[in-house]
Amino acid sequence: MNVLDSSIANVAIPAIAGDVGVSPSQGTWVITSFGVANAISVPLTGWLTRRFGAVRLFTMSVLLFVLTSWMCGFASSLEMLVVFRVLQGLVAGPMIPLSQTLLLASYPPAKAGTALALWGVTTLVAPVVGPLLGGWITDNISWPWIFYINVPVGLLSALLTWSIYRSRETPTQKLPIDSIGLALLVLWVGALQLMLDKGKELDWFASAEIVTLAVVAVVSLAVFIVWELTDAHPVVDLRLFKRRNFAAGSIALSIAYGVFFGNVVLLPLWLQQWLGYTSTSAGMALAPVGIFAILLTPLVGRKVSVWDPRIMATGAFVIFALVLWMRSHFTTDTDFNHILIPTLIQGGAMALFFIPLTTITLAGLGPDRIPAAAGLSNFVRITAGAMGTSIATTLWDNRAALHHAHLTEGLIQGQGVFGLTLQGLKAAGLSQEQALAQINRLIDQQAYTRAADDIFLASSFLFLSLIVLIWLTKRPARMPVAARKQRERTDGVGMAEPGWMEKRLFSDASVHHASLLSSRRRNTPNSLTTCASPRASAQANPLVQASRAAAVSPNASAALPRNFHATEYCGSSSTARCRCSRAAK
Repeated sequence: MNVLDSSIANVAIPAIAGDVGVSPSQGTWVITSFGVANAISVPLTGWLTRRFGAVRLFTMSVLLFVLTSWMCGFASSLEMLVVFRVLQGLVAGPMIPLSQTLLLASYPPAKAGTALALWGVTTLVAPVVGPLLGGWITDNISWPWIFYINVPVGLLSALLTWSIYRSRETPTQKLPIDSIGLALLVLWVGALQLMLDKGKELDWFASAEIVTLAVVAVVSLAVFIVWELTDAHPVVDLRLFKRRNFAAGSIALSIAYGVFFGNVVLLPLWLQQWLGYTSTSAGMALAPVGIFAILLTPLVGRKVSVWDPRIMATGAFVIFALVLWMRSHFTTDTDFNHILIPTLIQGGAMALFFIPLTTITLAGLGPDRIPAAAGLSNFVRITAGAMGTSIATTLWDNRAALHHAHLTEGLIQGQGVFGLTLQGLKAAGLSQEQALAQINRLIDQQAYTRAADDIFLASSFLFLSLIVLIWLTKRPARMPVAARKQRERTDGVGMAEPGWMEKRLFSDASVHHASLLSSRRRNTPNSLTTCASPRASAQANPLVQASRAAAVSPNASAALPRNFHATEYCGSSSTARCRCSRAAK
C-alpha cells in the first residue's frame, strides 16, 4: 500500500493539476512532498519503535496513513493536497521497516529468506500495478479514488496486525531524541525542496523568496552537519560517511535513484501532455518495468554473496544508460511498441540495482551501526528521488523554452511553410487566433519532445559516469562455503525458542569465524586461545553485515533484545571447539 502510493499518482498528475487549476509541473508537488516527508520520518523509526513498541507503532502508522489518504482524496486545492501528502509521508515512514520486522517475527529462521523474498516481490509488483491502477481509476472514476482505495485495505491491514501481534509487543523504553538535529533536518530539507519546486515559477534567484529559501537551506545544512557530528545522540550518524564504501555507495545509489525517479515521472507527463495518451495508456506504457525485475530479483539475491556486487551494479547502470539512450531517440511519431521496449529492458536494471548497491554500502559495518547506516542511506536516497523529480521537470520546461525559441526564430509570418500552414488552417474554418494557437501547439509539441530527449540523453551519460563511484569501493568479502552449509543446519532453530532471532543473526558470524579457525588449527597449539567473539568475525565479514541488514529492517534494532549487542553466541562449537559464554547483563 505504501509503495503503491508512491507510483500510483505518477500517471494522474495531469488530471490532478487540471482539476485543482495548476500546471502539470506544479502538480508534481504531489509526488515530491510525499517523498521528502517520508525521507525525514525514516530515520526516526528506530527511536519511535523503542519508545512505543513495534506493533503499536506499525498499527498506528497504518491507521494514520488511512486517515491522511482519505484527507488527500477530499482536497479541493493544490495547497490542501500538498499538506495532506506531507502528513501522509510522515506517518508512512515506519511502515516499510516495521513490516519486515513483524514478518521475521512470524516465521522460523528456516523460512525467513522465503518470507523476505515474498515481501520483496510485493515492492516490485507495485511499480507494475500502480500506473495501471492509477490510470484506470483516473480515466474511469476520478483521481481522488487513487487515495480512497487505501482506506479499506489499510483498515483491514491494521485489524489483522493488531489481532495477530498485540501479544508480541516489543519492549519499550524512554530514550533521548536529538530534537535540535531533527528541527534542522526538517528546515534545510524543506527549504531546499521548496526552492527547487518554486524556482522556475518565481524566476529563480531574481525572486527574493527563492534567495531566502536558498540562504535558509545552506545555513541550516551547515549548522546541521556541525551539530550532528558533535551530538551524543544524533538523529542521523554523519560519521558513517568517513567509510569509503558507505560514502561512495550511498552517493551512487542516491544520485542514480534521483535520476531514475525523475525520468519515471517525466515519461508519463510527456506521453499525456504531448502525445495524447490517456492515463490508462500511459500506465500501460510504464507497467512492464516490473516483469524482469520480478523474475531476476530472486537470482540476484542468491548470487550477490557469490558474484562481485560491483560488477552487478555496473551492469545495472549500463542497462539504465542503454534504456535512456534509446528513449533519447523518441519523436512525436514514436508508436506504443517502441515506447514499451526500453521500459521492458529497464526491469533488468532494477533487479541489479538495489540489492548489490545496498550490499556495497553496508559492507564492513559492525552490527551496532547497521541500523543507523541503513536509515541514513534510505533518507539520502528518498530525498534524492524527490529532488530529482523537481530538477527533471524544471529542466524539461527550460529546455522546451530553448527549443521553442530555436524552432520559431526562422519563421516569418506570411512567408514560407509558416504562411502556407496558416492559410491552410484558415481555409479549414479556423480564425486567425485559432490558427496561430494550433501552430504554436505543434511547435510546443516538438519543443517538449526534444527537451525530453535532452534529459534522457543527459541521464544516460550520468549513469555511465556513476560507474566510477562504484569502483571506488572495496569488494565485500564472499561468504565461505562452510558458512553457507552451516546456515542450513542452524536454520532448524525454531522461533518459539527464546532469542531465536539473536541466534540466527549471530550464526552466520559464528560459522564464518569457525571456518577461519579451522584453517589455522594446524599452527595453533590450543584452539581455545584463538576463540574470539563471533561479533569480531561478523565485523570482518561485510556480507554477513549486509545480509543481516536485509534480514532486519533499517530501524528494526529496537525489536531485538535489549542486550543484543552485549551478547555472544557460538553456533559452531563442533568445528571450532570454542567456549562462548553470554556476556554479563
